[in-house]
Amino acid sequence: MRILIDECLDWRICRALYEHNCVSVHEMGWGGLSNGLLLQKAEEEFDVLLTGDTNLSFQQNVTSFDIAVVVLDAGSTRLADTLELIPDVLELLPSIQSGEVVRVRPKPK
Repeated sequence: MRILIDECLDWRICRALYEHNCVSVHEMGWGGLSNGLLLQKAEEEFDVLLTGDTNLSFQQNVTSFDIAVVVLDAGSTRLADTLELIPDVLELLPSIQSGEVVRVRPKPK
């Protein structure tokens, strides 16, 4: 699966997604793009946008784009916090569909 890591997340999260083709927004040269333009460009080359922007789905009509969005709602975008959610992300990737927004949160303790 082709995964784009949003610039609000640490690019090193790609290491935990080693089974997939993972690239950061920065690597693509798309830093600073508005969410709408980013989704427009991303849908042409990626299957999933991985973001920590919990407001993205409220600001954009994601269902109109040919890309799925996974929102890491870890309480922060620090690598240590977001990495804890990657096992859940890996579990949902095989079934995620374009236009879908899935929010991944820490499991209650």
